[in-house]
Amino acid sequence: MPATILVVDDEKNIVQLARLYLNNEGFHVEAAHDGKQALEKAKAVRPDLIVLDIMMPEMDGLTVCKELRKTSNVPVIILTARGDDIDRIIGLEIGADDYMSKPFNPRELVARVKAVLRRSQGERDVPEVIEAGGLRIDAASREATLDGQSLTLRAKEFDLLTAFAQHKGNVLDREKLLRLVWGTDYYGDSRTIDVHVAWLREKLGESSVKIRTVWGVGYKLVVESDAGES
Repeated sequence: MPATILVVDDEKNIVQLARLYLNNEGFHVEAAHDGKQALEKAKAVRPDLIVLDIMMPEMDGLTVCKELRKTSNVPVIILTARGDDIDRIIGLEIGADDYMSKPFNPRELVARVKAVLRRSQGERDVPEVIEAGGLRIDAASREATLDGQSLTLRAKEFDLLTAFAQHKGNVLDREKLLRLVWGTDYYGDSRTIDVHVAWLREKLGESSVKIRTVWGVGYKLVVESDAGES
């Protein structure tokens, strides 16, 4: 059964162009032209991935993404105006998986859709439960707790914390983290790792679970109670 892609954009020519190229690659495409319709379609169709424009009438794409993340981890690629870093950063912060600047090459859109789908499907290979000190990660339910308290994590925060926990005590450079969490076909800036690490550190707070910086190399997750750690 082909994967279903929901393309959301108030510019109908953009939707038609995306539909043409995605259909040619074997995807089934659904369309919505404003934010309210996007949420209704997402609930009714349950797409495998959503391509979501930010600037739309009724409800903008950032609000749509925020609403989606309350109930769903469906992969989202946001479309932003070229050079609009603020929208891109906010989009990633609220749970988007990737972004593209408009105008875009439709072949690149297809490549990104395939890459994000591969990454989301690859999450099935993660061990069901991972523990590190007071941190417990349940990959199946995508839930994480710290010292018995639930952690509220964005989609990529969860994936990044899982990667750190799987490689506890080992230094991971930015390139490896990008491969593990964003996939080999990720086109974005490696500095997104630093941003996500900062968010995770804030949520780990004063617990014994720490993400340490190894200067000039990368990051590693440690538990302060472990022998040899301080």
